[in-house]
Amino acid sequence: MTDRVKDKTILITGAAGGLGQAMALRLLEEGARVALTDLELGAVEALRDRLAADHPGRVFAFAQDVTREEDWVRVVADAVAAMGGLSVLINNAGIGGELRYAEADSLENWRKVQAVNIESIMLGCKHAMPHLRASAPASIINLSSVAGLAAAPGMGAYNATKAAVWMYTKTIALEAAKQDWNVRCNSVHPVFIKTPILDPFIAMAGGDEAKAHERLTRGIPMKRIGEPDDVAWCVVYLASDESKFVTGSEFKIDGGMLAQ
Repeated sequence: MTDRVKDKTILITGAAGGLGQAMALRLLEEGARVALTDLELGAVEALRDRLAADHPGRVFAFAQDVTREEDWVRVVADAVAAMGGLSVLINNAGIGGELRYAEADSLENWRKVQAVNIESIMLGCKHAMPHLRASAPASIINLSSVAGLAAAPGMGAYNATKAAVWMYTKTIALEAAKQDWNVRCNSVHPVFIKTPILDPFIAMAGGDEAKAHERLTRGIPMKRIGEPDDVAWCVVYLASDESKFVTGSEFKIDGGMLAQ
């Protein structure tokens, strides 16, 4: 541990999944106090218990539906009470939705992806901002995707929401900076990472994970799928004061994909 985020108080949504777990572990190792939220309380409590074995008194768990405003009000208040403040918000919760071309898409699928992937970030920024201002210097980290910067057929809902995350992040960064709040806001754009979000692609390859990975890496110069830690270490940097002059930026974790 090098104490890169010592005494930072951090809220991570969608924390029971692969990226959330990796972020929580690295942030705890670097000295933070961390509140984990997820729709499945049992899963996030189990993660809390595993992490608390090595980091007692510094990890907390709460149930949260990120699409419900009342859940945001409750969870932010509970996290602030548990940790003694809130200095970092990590909007990690997200879903891929169904892979469909526009004429086969449904309004239900579109609205569900919108609610989880972008409306939740608006709600998080809205309700966390007063506490972040009180704990400044503070940081908001929004998980977008390379899909927010480059489109692909059959991914209309996902592309649209991740692009919205990218631009909304810049709006929040400018609002905070122009009012001298000392709250930074940046977006992170991973390519394919070894998490359950790859399951639909594996299913399309007939359940053959190796074949799916081979297809997915054809456009990645480094020719591999990313690891959760590849994202987690970027998040540690953005949560820390090492990035104190970085705001409104997008961080691509894509093995060189968008450099081509």
